[in-house]
Amino acid sequence: MARDPRLPVVIVAGLHADARKEVVDRLLAAVPGSVALHHDLTGAPDGTVRRLIRDASGLLSEDATPLVNDCACCALREDLVPELERLAGAGVTRLAVVELWDSVEPKTMAEVVAAHAGDGLALTNVITAVDPALVLPYLGNGDDLAEGGLAAAPTDRRTVGDTFARQLEYAPVLALVDNEDADEEDHALLAQLHPTARRVTAGSDDLAAAAFAGFDVEAAAAAQHPACALLPQEADDAGVTTLVWHRGRPFHPGRLYEALEDLCCAAARSRGRFWLADRPDALLAWDAAGGALCVESAGPWLASLPDAAWEMVPPMRRAAAAMDWHPEHGDRCQHLVFTSPGLDRDGLERLLESCLLTDEEYEAGPAGWKHLPAAFAPLLDTA
Repeated sequence: MARDPRLPVVIVAGLHADARKEVVDRLLAAVPGSVALHHDLTGAPDGTVRRLIRDASGLLSEDATPLVNDCACCALREDLVPELERLAGAGVTRLAVVELWDSVEPKTMAEVVAAHAGDGLALTNVITAVDPALVLPYLGNGDDLAEGGLAAAPTDRRTVGDTFARQLEYAPVLALVDNEDADEEDHALLAQLHPTARRVTAGSDDLAAAAFAGFDVEAAAAAQHPACALLPQEADDAGVTTLVWHRGRPFHPGRLYEALEDLCCAAARSRGRFWLADRPDALLAWDAAGGALCVESAGPWLASLPDAAWEMVPPMRRAAAAMDWHPEHGDRCQHLVFTSPGLDRDGLERLLESCLLTDEEYEAGPAGWKHLPAAFAPLLDTA
């Protein structure tokens, strides 16, 4: 079989900066001819981004690149691909390691690199570097990134917890560094948050092999979409519990809204999809970490679309809908997953059940549900 002439590119992400740097150093040492590119966004508030290129022997070059539209991530996107193409054109680099800055999420950068597959680049994997002892502290951190100097733009309103969760859950490979403070609970939490991930230790031969394993950017995006996300399954190990709560009946918008604070603080991480009785056509996404909750519309339920529109829906979405199909509601359902050490499973289930329509409310049907209080309008109807 002929060798792929394109330059292999692996993305290494992670808010655990020391762990990320160790993983990159290990890759540079394990793969002769490899080069790491890193855009340091620390100086973004002053209008500059530093690009550093190094190999196993040390720093090769350091240059400044200006911000684009006052957005550090935009500058990264504009500068990264030309540098990768330059390395590809030189023909001497065996592996390009893109070390993302702390709060940069791998999904966007993976899609940028994959879009240039015809320009001599091949995205071969996405790895998130993890210190197991820091998973719970970072996941439970509700501080804004800006408070820690980690915001990628003046308008960046993300929190540490939700950013770390997305970094963790997008990557098919988690590279773990050794930390004697990590215990069984830390490893159980990591395993339940992303059970399908391949976990490798930073110092093993598996790390270099994982860098070349291959990556499907479309499948990765589909696996994150609320309509067909590969959510964790029920689990209980080392004091960490994952509750999968699946129901067909719609939520009462008023009661659910009143319970939001308790629900989003009930677990270190919760996510999924749900529906409200007064918004039967809207597939709503639930995403919570660090005590902060994001609720947003993720498009229509398939049951609300005309049959002709189904042909334009990706197969993974249709398959997920078929698994949840109800003769009356179609694919509309509550599918929420809560993961945390010390999870009060019984109390959480009681609270969720209390937010569903009662038998009397349910019997009123869609015509009656339209008159329920539009409690989620402040969250969902803002421009």
